[in-house]
Amino acid sequence: MSDLFDLSERKLSTRQGIDTEELTGKTFPYQFDAALVDDVDLDAATPGDDINWLEDIHLMAEDGIPAVFDRYTNAFLKIHFPIPEGREDEYARKVLIKHLQEGNSYGIWLKYRHAKFPQPELGSWLAGSPTVGDHWQPPVLEGWEPPAH
Repeated sequence: MSDLFDLSERKLSTRQGIDTEELTGKTFPYQFDAALVDDVDLDAATPGDDINWLEDIHLMAEDGIPAVFDRYTNAFLKIHFPIPEGREDEYARKVLIKHLQEGNSYGIWLKYRHAKFPQPELGSWLAGSPTVGDHWQPPVLEGWEPPAH
């Protein structure tokens, strides 16, 4: 399955809410194939010694499709493969961790330009992640001058 939608042939929906797949035209292989997340070690990928944050990650639904909430993007990541009964939250967590480790969270993409302080690009989910935000500069609008006092 293609990781890009052909938006030239699609119409944007008129429903309320934001669908990141629809707006960006991107999906990722691990959203469609459980085998691509089966080897994710949730304990090893958990930041620090406290895994309590993982307990807050649950399988939900977006537009009737199983999904996990990516708080760094403030949007749902849909899961398009069958999830074994009784393992719903486990797979939601594995898909989210894979998404974060691969740097595919749209919130992570924004760090390159907008991180105001040094921080790991991929968060603490991936050891050795490069640092972003070392040299943040406020954006400048061409032709804009601050108001006179």
